[in-house]
Amino acid sequence: MKKSERLVFDLNNLPTDVALLHTIIASIASTNERLLHQLRESNRRQFGRKAESVSELQMALFEQQIQAQLAAMPKLEVSPAPPKEPGVGHGRGIPAESIPRHNEHYPLAADQKTCPDCSTTLKKIGTESRNVVEYIPSSLVVRVQTCEKWACPCCMDKVVTSDLPDLPVAKGMAGEGLLAHVVTSKYADHLPLYRQSVILKRQGYPVSRSTLGDWVAQVADKLKPVYLAMKADVLKSKVIHSDDTTVPVLAEKDPKNRSKKRKAATGRLWTWVGDKDHPHIVYSFSANRRQQWPLDFIGGWRGYLQADAYSGYHPLYARGIKEVACWAHARRKYVEAMETDPTRGQSAVAFIHKLYDVEREAKAMSPRDRKRLRQAHAKPALDAFKAWLDAQALIVLPKSVMGQAMAYSLNQWAALNTYLEDGDLAIDNNPAERAVRGIALGRKNWLFAGSHEGGERAAILYSVIESCKRHGVDPFEYLRDVVGTIAGVPPKRIKELLPANWKAAKVEQAKAA
Repeated sequence: MKKSERLVFDLNNLPTDVALLHTIIASIASTNERLLHQLRESNRRQFGRKAESVSELQMALFEQQIQAQLAAMPKLEVSPAPPKEPGVGHGRGIPAESIPRHNEHYPLAADQKTCPDCSTTLKKIGTESRNVVEYIPSSLVVRVQTCEKWACPCCMDKVVTSDLPDLPVAKGMAGEGLLAHVVTSKYADHLPLYRQSVILKRQGYPVSRSTLGDWVAQVADKLKPVYLAMKADVLKSKVIHSDDTTVPVLAEKDPKNRSKKRKAATGRLWTWVGDKDHPHIVYSFSANRRQQWPLDFIGGWRGYLQADAYSGYHPLYARGIKEVACWAHARRKYVEAMETDPTRGQSAVAFIHKLYDVEREAKAMSPRDRKRLRQAHAKPALDAFKAWLDAQALIVLPKSVMGQAMAYSLNQWAALNTYLEDGDLAIDNNPAERAVRGIALGRKNWLFAGSHEGGERAAILYSVIESCKRHGVDPFEYLRDVVGTIAGVPPKRIKELLPANWKAAKVEQAKAA
């Protein structure tokens, strides 16, 4: 029976065949379980915790139960956990050295400089200081740029004017710092333009949301060469992590009826995370989720692609790209199934915990040693897990939540094992999931992209912002510098403006200063 079909029968005229009744009851039980699971998941997403937490005590119990199945597996010697760095109590952070210091001196009053007991004059023995962190609201500054006009005293119609620097945006009053602030506020801090418009007006500069939108569009257009250079660099990676998330996009206005409301369609932002040798995060926008979009982005690239089980990636794998599945996805399905089948759910998660125990030990290793450790310890655990899945799949209802979780693992089994063959591969797709998390958070604030072009510009700006974060670069400082200088950079030197290269150049400049 298809998911869209509904079992219908007459309660007053039930069949008498026992086997048929058993089939009906099993189908009803499976449907009820699936519907209850959907209801629980809906409530959890809306009201509950987002973390996939599992009781450590329960996990310890189930891990003990599966030890017999892993008896032949070589024992993994777990290194002691590194000592934790002492934390700063009460949430008090240490102010960065870059924050300006303003010294305030509070001298002792003249009438307090004598001893209250013997009236002897006190002597100064030192000072004692404390730090008070103050906040000064951000402010706007008007830079009045004046050019000189010179004229020939004999030929009064001959006038020469001194040059003014080019404006970062055409026909605009915004300087590089203001543009960097607007872009960073929206794409790094998730502050929509209409709120920024209100804030700027409160600070004395009334500017419309549409004007801010024009500024953002021009900044994105300026940064497109940097974006293309980052994309080219990511496509040199041996391993790429990919994921996607929805972005509502408003349809174009009807030229025959301007007053008609614009409906929102569901677009997509895809993330492509390069490996450690090509450490950039690039996004691409598409109007839908058709398989042509990942195909268009990847082009002729060959390597390892780590992603979810979306069928749109299958043409890429048919080309020779190696599929790497995600154990975090597989684990999530068993955590969700615990509500209806806690015993099997806990057992499955216990097996997966064994795999992550190996990864914790392998984290600091070289790729070659990491592969050896996985072959010695993770592969036997995977073999035991596969045997357990094959046995349990015979007695679990296929349409139940647990049955679907097991089907996902078994269907993806080859791709879930790919990470064993190369130490440069990760056990899960968490780098890509982290890369789309900021978009999901921003989407709750700015709600939608204004057009298809707006979605493509968002992809450019998110690529720059997230790549800056990956390299520990302040997006505001980067944008303020690059937006003002990129116009004079020849195409052959655009690579110098990539966040990693820009940061390295700034470090060298600081050393030379």
